[in-house]
Amino acid sequence: MRLAVIDCGTNTFNLLILDVTADKKHQHVFSTRIPVRLGGSSTTSGVISDAAFQRGIDAIGNFHEEIQHHRVNHTVAIATSAIREATNGLAFVRKVAELYTISVEVIEGNREAELIYYGVREAVTMSEEVSLIMDIGGGSTEFILANSQQVFWKQSFKIGVARLLQLFAPSDPITVEQKNAIERYLNEALEPLYKAVIKFKPHELIGSSGAFESIVEMIHGELGGEALTAEKSEYVVRLLDNHAISHLAINSTLEQRKKIKGLVPMRFDMIVISCLTVNLILTSFGLNKLRVSTFSVKEGALLDYLLHQKKI
Repeated sequence: MRLAVIDCGTNTFNLLILDVTADKKHQHVFSTRIPVRLGGSSTTSGVISDAAFQRGIDAIGNFHEEIQHHRVNHTVAIATSAIREATNGLAFVRKVAELYTISVEVIEGNREAELIYYGVREAVTMSEEVSLIMDIGGGSTEFILANSQQVFWKQSFKIGVARLLQLFAPSDPITVEQKNAIERYLNEALEPLYKAVIKFKPHELIGSSGAFESIVEMIHGELGGEALTAEKSEYVVRLLDNHAISHLAINSTLEQRKKIKGLVPMRFDMIVISCLTVNLILTSFGLNKLRVSTFSVKEGALLDYLLHQKKI
């Protein structure tokens, strides 16, 4: 059976197509992503602008063509922060159904965190020790405290990078005062996480997809680190490398970031706040191990679908 998974995120829409066997093993067929920037309009106003709305519809149209071309049997589609919070989010879902007969499920933050865990657990080797999983989105950022067997705690926070960019509008380059203000805001917002970390004592940070993949790619491009490949889903990031590449990104101007090897255009303006957030988490909790999972919510949605299907 051939399955497609669509993830309608705040910044990016993702498509993943896989072949699934009768014993529910899966093999990658095709994947792509399109920057739609829904968050540029919806995170502060609560409304997806007409232009962003159309970018999203066009992206789904592109995905629909790929789904037909690859003769997909079934499509699973989910939408996260921007669409679930926008007053016209359901109108977007209805339009997708009308144009392409694709049913988009709008999921809540805790459900998103659950699916992220499923994806990460499939991608990386976890143990009985507790890991802190982090997924940086445009509208929200999810944190999960879990081991290979279960989730102990999870929460979605409205501190995605698009939201923080709208809220703080940092200068180019960002100033020390702005960095301090963002860190104070994050510390206040993440108070429930601090309490959970004290209780469950994670030994590492596992970054899920997105900005964390950019960190791996920048380390490869600038420092000669390991390259991202389709065959591998888990990467170990040396903290010294993370520190060096974060320092480069945070202290650069937009024009300088455009020249950083491995940094894709869709992250030119967002990588600064992403790196600030990652460094805050590593430092605040004294975590001395960082791994990156290339699987995230879309892979988790696939695994969840397969779990509940009796036959393929």
